[in-house]
Amino acid sequence: MMKHFVFFTVLLALTACSSVEPAKTQDLEFVSDSLWRGVDLSYVNELEDCGASFSDKFGRSDPFEIMEAAGANLVRLRLWHNPQWTEYSTLEDVRKSISRARSAGMQVLLDFHYSDDWVHPGKQIIPESWLDAQSDDELAQRLYDYTRETLISLADDGLLPEYVQIGNETNTEMLITEEVAEDSPINWERNVKFLNAGIEATRAVSAELETPIGIMLHIAQPENVEPWFHDAAAAGLHDFDMIGISYYAKWSAMPFSLMEQAIARIRSEFGKDVVIVETAYPWTLRGNDPANNLLGEDSLIEGYPATKNGQRKQLIDLMDAVVSNGGLGVVYWEPAWISSDCSTRWGDGSHWENATLFDFNGRLHRGAEFLSLPYPNPTK
Repeated sequence: MMKHFVFFTVLLALTACSSVEPAKTQDLEFVSDSLWRGVDLSYVNELEDCGASFSDKFGRSDPFEIMEAAGANLVRLRLWHNPQWTEYSTLEDVRKSISRARSAGMQVLLDFHYSDDWVHPGKQIIPESWLDAQSDDELAQRLYDYTRETLISLADDGLLPEYVQIGNETNTEMLITEEVAEDSPINWERNVKFLNAGIEATRAVSAELETPIGIMLHIAQPENVEPWFHDAAAAGLHDFDMIGISYYAKWSAMPFSLMEQAIARIRSEFGKDVVIVETAYPWTLRGNDPANNLLGEDSLIEGYPATKNGQRKQLIDLMDAVVSNGGLGVVYWEPAWISSDCSTRWGDGSHWENATLFDFNGRLHRGAEFLSLPYPNPTK
C-alpha cells in the first residue's frame, strides 16, 4: 500500500529540529487532507499592473484572497531564469507572489522552467547565460547550483516553497538550443542527468534546512506519461515524489472518459502521487479583447458546454476522477488571466479570458465552485 508523500512531509514537519533559524521555517502547515485544490496565479502581478481588478460576492479585490476564500489551498508559480523580454515570472516577481500566497494562507508549488522564456513540448530552450557550458556535466552543475541558490534565497526570506517542479512539460529533451518536433528522440542519459541535478539540489536544500520539499516532474497530456517515465527510469531517473500532468482536451489524444483508468494506472505503475497540475475549460466561446483565445470549440468535451455551468461540471468531474483513483487533486491554469491593458507577443489583452474563473467584469463566477466541494479521500 503506497504511502502518500504529503503524509510523510507532515511527519517530517512535526519532527524537524528546533534549531532551524526562524527565517527558514514555515508557518503554513501542510495540507491535512492530501487534496490539492490549486490555482496558477503567475499572471496576477502583471495583470494588476496593467489595471485589471478582481472581485467576488463579498467585494474582495485581492485575487489571492479571493481564490483562497473560494477553496484553493495551493498556488502554482512559474519561474524563468533571466528573461529579458518581461519583468514578470522573475525571482523577484516570484518572491512577491509567494508572499501574497502566504498572506492568503496557501501553499506554493514553484515551477522551474530552466529557460528565459516559456517552455513546453518541443521548446525546452537553454538559458542564454548557460550557452557557454563546456560539457553536459558542467551544464548539470549549473542547473544544480541555480536550483539550490534559488531555494536558499527564498528560504532566507521565509518564502521556501512546499513543492518544487523540476522543469515544465518536459516531454522533449531539456536545455536544447532550438525548437524540435514533439516526437523527436531524447538523449536520455543527458536528459536524466539534468533532471537528477534539479532533484538532488532540492533534496540538498531540504536536508540543509531540515524542511520537507516535495518534488514533482511534469509531462503534458496523460497519454504521454507512461512511455516517458518508463524511458526515464531506465536511464536512471530517481528520487522524486509526484507526477504532474497537463490535461487539455484540445491537445490530448486521450478521451476524457478514460481519465479515471489513466490516473489509477499511472499511480499504481510508478508508485508516485499524481496531480493534474495544469488544466482549463472554457466557460464561453466569446472573446472580450483583440487577442485570439487559445481555447475554442476545439476544446470542448461532449456533455460539457462552454458555459459557466458546463465549466463547473467538467472541473468537478475531473477532480472526482483524479481523487477517486488515488490522485492528489487538480491545479487550474491561469484562472485570473482576464482582459486588461497588457499585451503579449501575439496580441493585446488575454488569450484566456474565456477560460478563467472570473467573468468579463473580473468577478468570480461559479466555475470556481469545484475548488470547495467535498470529494472522496484519495486512496491510501
